[in-house]
Amino acid sequence: MERTGSDGVYREGRDLYTVNAVPGVKVYGEILRSVGGVEYRQWDPFRSKLAAALLRGVPDDLLGGVRSALYLGGAHGTTVSHLSDAWPDATIYVVEKSPTAFAPLLALARHRANLLPLLADAQLPERYQADVGTVDLLYQDVAQRNQAQIFVENARACLAPGKAGVLMLKVRSVTQRGSAAAIVREARRVLADAGFTLRSETALDPFSREHVALTVRA
Repeated sequence: MERTGSDGVYREGRDLYTVNAVPGVKVYGEILRSVGGVEYRQWDPFRSKLAAALLRGVPDDLLGGVRSALYLGGAHGTTVSHLSDAWPDATIYVVEKSPTAFAPLLALARHRANLLPLLADAQLPERYQADVGTVDLLYQDVAQRNQAQIFVENARACLAPGKAGVLMLKVRSVTQRGSAAAIVREARRVLADAGFTLRSETALDPFSREHVALTVRA
């Protein structure tokens, strides 16, 4: 296993891994490997857009030095479980509005003390701002038409000045019409108008079609 530039993320060949915080336990059926007495969980890029983004070349230092993070759209916890592995000393607030998805997320957090799930709507950050406070990283993966604006509002509420953000833009959740390039340009405009500096724009093909990772600095 070789370390990557991302804290707590390892690579062997073309595959990414994190050290399993709960040895012997799988979260979504992933492969477990033991190397030198340490158990690693393979991070599946077809199940996690963040793994796909790392493999496709987003700046891996983006995930360095994170002490606190706000994750919007936690779903069942696939990606956040790997962040829990990678950042054992960080606090990760996970917003999910679906009660169906929230139940397994809550169960996951019972064994991972650094995950703090919040049953809430990412479009209303004022409802959890006091609980979250200020974070080092904002990560968003929600299927809403106004994805860029949701990101901006959450950043204004919770992201510390000068810190980083990752917007996983789901192009066809914005609109079924128009070109993907035009939709991405509009998202970039919204972010720029809000004062963000774009660091990278990365298409996630072939892992996730018509998904683009936009990484920014506040």
